[in-house]
Amino acid sequence: MENFIFKNPTQLIFGKGMISKITEEIPQDKKVMLTFGGGSVKRNGVYDQVCKALEKHTTIEFWGIESNPDISTLRKAIALGKKENIDYLLAVGGGSVIDGTKLVAAGLCYEGDSWELVLNPSLIKTAVPLASVLTLPATGSEMNCGGVISCRENKLKYSFASPYTFPVFSVLDPETTYSLPSHQVACGLVDTFVHVMEQYMTTINQSRIMDRWAEGILQTIVEIGPSIMKDQTQYDLMADFMLSATMGLNGFVSMGVTQDWATHMIGHELTALHGLTHGHTLAIVFPGLLRVLKKQKSDKILQYGERIWNITNGSKEEKIEETIVKTETFFRSLGLTTRLSEESIGVDTINEVEKRFNDRKVAYGENENVTGEVAKEILINTL
Repeated sequence: MENFIFKNPTQLIFGKGMISKITEEIPQDKKVMLTFGGGSVKRNGVYDQVCKALEKHTTIEFWGIESNPDISTLRKAIALGKKENIDYLLAVGGGSVIDGTKLVAAGLCYEGDSWELVLNPSLIKTAVPLASVLTLPATGSEMNCGGVISCRENKLKYSFASPYTFPVFSVLDPETTYSLPSHQVACGLVDTFVHVMEQYMTTINQSRIMDRWAEGILQTIVEIGPSIMKDQTQYDLMADFMLSATMGLNGFVSMGVTQDWATHMIGHELTALHGLTHGHTLAIVFPGLLRVLKKQKSDKILQYGERIWNITNGSKEEKIEETIVKTETFFRSLGLTTRLSEESIGVDTINEVEKRFNDRKVAYGENENVTGEVAKEILINTL
């Protein structure tokens, strides 16, 4: 196990009816800006619960933070927050709203253009306190310090992180997820699954406890995924899903182990270029990555196959292939396509992704060997 320093300051407030606890958590002398996406929080009753909890606070609202939050929208939120002298932020929505609000929190304390903070997070020296009410399990943004921001004008999508952008607290009420569109639920399940895989699918014998924690989340998603897709109003299932998504990316399964993240970096480009939902891009890219990197990841693939899919028979090569097929089949069982060709995406896009990797001189993966050339090979394996 490698050396590490771990700290996660976010308080989780979990369960039915817990949105009311916001009253006690945000000081009444704070001027709060509520940030939202579209109108779903009004339809599912979350908006009314939040407003009731903050009825004694001074609040203003900012609406319209879109999926894959765009920098142009966030600039407007920052301008409003500065004008109104906001000193607390409450994000109400899914990961995109929370991601965007993190940048707003930092941007309120920065004199330059907020896109600079995405490109160079070291410029973030402080941030306005933020909290969240989660309505879509997927990104884990409710309990980490990172976010992903798009610049649609230039078809770019980048991640950023800062120790100043951890939520102070996050409220997770599984009942808020009951009315989500099934496609979003499916993408959230895959996003959670692949978040864990990015921290797990590297090499063996780094940490028994990290492996077992990661495998526990993976097994949970495999077990509950099909049942959730049939009926997403089962409280205990959605509670497990919500907590799995949070635990999948709050640092708890990555202590002292190497990480990959190549699938995410490639997936971000597919979203930037074609607007595909983030979790959907992962369902397409991850099986391709396993096929291309199966030699270097072979021992971990075998461990994963045995522990998650009970694959124990056959040659080493047969077990690896069966494991990859099982993974892709699971994604498809949730109702997602797993091939670029099914989304009418072809070689032109693959070449553009390779060019972007090469232009930035980046290489991802635990061995930093997923270059533009390797990313191209991965995507060709998804056609």
